[in-house]
Amino acid sequence: MNTQLALQLSSSASPHTVVINARCTVRTEGDQRIVVVGGLPVYHYCAADGVAEAYAMVMLVDSGFAQQTEVARSFGRSERSIRRYRERYGQAGMAGLGRPGGWRRGRRRISGKRRRLVERLKSAGLSNRAIAQRLGVSEMAIRKLVGPSKGEEAEQLAWVSVPKAPWLKTPPIPQASILSIGPVVDQERAATEGVPEPGVLEEQAEEDEPVPMSLDADASDRTFDRQMAYLGLLDDAAPMFRDGERIPGVGVLLAVPYLAHSGLLRIARKLYGGIGPAFYGLRTTLLTLLLMALLRIQRPEHLKERDPAAFGRLLGLDRAPEVKTLRRGLTRLAAHQRAEQLGAELARLRVDQRGHLMGFLYVDGHVRAYHGQRTISRAFVARRHLAMPATTDYWVNDRIGDPLLLITGDVNAALTKAFPDLLREVRAVIGERRATIVFDRGGWSPKLFRTMIRDGFDILTYRKGKGRLVHERRFVHRRAKLDGRWVSYDLHDQPVRFLKGKLRLRQVTRLCDNGHQTQVITNRWDLRDIEVAYRMFDRWRQENFFKYMREEFLLDALVDYRIEPEDPTRTIPNPERRALDQQIRACRTDLAKIEREYGAAAADNTEQRRPTMRGFKIAYGKLGKTLRAARARVARLIDKRRNVPQRLEIRDLSAPAVVKLATERKHLAIIPPAELASLFRHPDYSGNGRATRVFPGESRDRRRMMGGIIRGSSGRPEHGR
Repeated sequence: MNTQLALQLSSSASPHTVVINARCTVRTEGDQRIVVVGGLPVYHYCAADGVAEAYAMVMLVDSGFAQQTEVARSFGRSERSIRRYRERYGQAGMAGLGRPGGWRRGRRRISGKRRRLVERLKSAGLSNRAIAQRLGVSEMAIRKLVGPSKGEEAEQLAWVSVPKAPWLKTPPIPQASILSIGPVVDQERAATEGVPEPGVLEEQAEEDEPVPMSLDADASDRTFDRQMAYLGLLDDAAPMFRDGERIPGVGVLLAVPYLAHSGLLRIARKLYGGIGPAFYGLRTTLLTLLLMALLRIQRPEHLKERDPAAFGRLLGLDRAPEVKTLRRGLTRLAAHQRAEQLGAELARLRVDQRGHLMGFLYVDGHVRAYHGQRTISRAFVARRHLAMPATTDYWVNDRIGDPLLLITGDVNAALTKAFPDLLREVRAVIGERRATIVFDRGGWSPKLFRTMIRDGFDILTYRKGKGRLVHERRFVHRRAKLDGRWVSYDLHDQPVRFLKGKLRLRQVTRLCDNGHQTQVITNRWDLRDIEVAYRMFDRWRQENFFKYMREEFLLDALVDYRIEPEDPTRTIPNPERRALDQQIRACRTDLAKIEREYGAAAADNTEQRRPTMRGFKIAYGKLGKTLRAARARVARLIDKRRNVPQRLEIRDLSAPAVVKLATERKHLAIIPPAELASLFRHPDYSGNGRATRVFPGESRDRRRMMGGIIRGSSGRPEHGR
């Protein structure tokens, strides 16, 4: 190191001084920095010299002038960086501090064993992308190792002329993890019997679940796997189960095959890839959420009440992830912003598997009340009969009430405003098939109906507003067997017109036992009137689903307190105009009270005492003056309101900015319970206020068994209407 130059120090305290501790400071003078200990300068260097600054940090710690945490805080570095500088200085001196960061030159990015595996897969015809997905690395790493893919040359190879070998009919070979060392294809067999086509292995690489490996021999002690995860060599711990008796909650493992069949793990791996090197990886995190739902562990915080070792035995681990670990995994997944895409992919899979249930789709908004201190928009909570800060989620359920799609749109937009975006999402999921959208009076809008019908959707909803009643003698008693049970209604069928006769729809009116008439509007002329009424009243299956999810899985609970900024261009009702409306209503109430007093005085006035109106006004001059002042006050407020716009953009608000609650982690936490709701919790709602507890497609013995091993599996709560 060169001899340092003398530096003239200012006697006065510099404003650019960083205090390390009680006796050490770092002062900046121009492009120079001075380390002062006990009032004496002990070291100075150029601010642009990174090696000299690293030595200054090492010198302060090794000399005992400051602690490692104090130096890291003062110089804006992490404690790990300070330790690394000390290790390098101890090994190679100043030359070690000058080593550039990043990947060390000459170090292989892929180990030798995995490199041989890459060569085998490349010789088998796989592309660089398929190999990278299979090994869990980036495509660039494979490209640097073997070069770019040669698609044209691969197409010219005579794979087609080679007959398919019989060993291709065996089950697909699982993907190799980072610890897998066995060959994927037997080289001798491939040489003698032929090599599979490139598309076969690529398809297997996309569909097969990676099989993690473990080098731990004891299932109750996963120390080696945890060390591998700490070193970044393990993406997910392999499940290892040990023998045992009377294990609490072991019956929940019967639902694991359904999770594998549902496609949740495959789709999540496709969208997220992984959550980084971790002992509790993507698969373990999703499986933990699923078993929590089965065991009615409703929130991550409730894991504090569970024994981590006992819960870990159900996961095949020595310990289950605890609260901070699980929340950290959800945060890493939420950073990808793909929760809605995950829900849409699962919905497409359900449509492919159960397309016959997508003829009727029930759409409704569910309001989640908020009790925090943030300033968010208000919404009317029907079950509490008041408006309060809340977030509205829109659910789409299939014909039997199982959840299909969850969408959180603009903050508390009415159903009529949310329908355009909602229907676009539904169309992207169900494809070109025609579906009947069933909803309540919140979506009533004849103009919207015409747009929906033009876009290929049918409508089924209640009629809003006052309609002409039908005479009781015109109703016809209908009885039919629908979905395996008998239903009966007194119905009247007639055509109706809206939009000045431009929109012709069908109205089916039901007469209740108490004489109340319920009017149902639809454009389905091909259905019988009793089926129209039955499908409309079956909407309560969705309400029953909301009630069940609130009570069993805390649907309304906050997963986190994170917020998201609102769209500054979105318009909301003007708060100033709302305040003026309240003042006008109050003034009109006072005015009506004064007018009643004035009218009562005029009615009680005897003509003999005051035969003229002039005499009456003189006698009640004070009350008349109050009346005129109240009328003038109302007129002034109305004139002021005319100049105030009804809606205002959020960026023009003078109050604190309106925010909305973050939805990403909420969607991730609600997907496993929603998947379970469609499997174990399906009420057979008959439309007459009763709910029979049925698991569709399962025998009675099977239902009894599931009810015995899973707490509370006897069905959803009864309906309440």
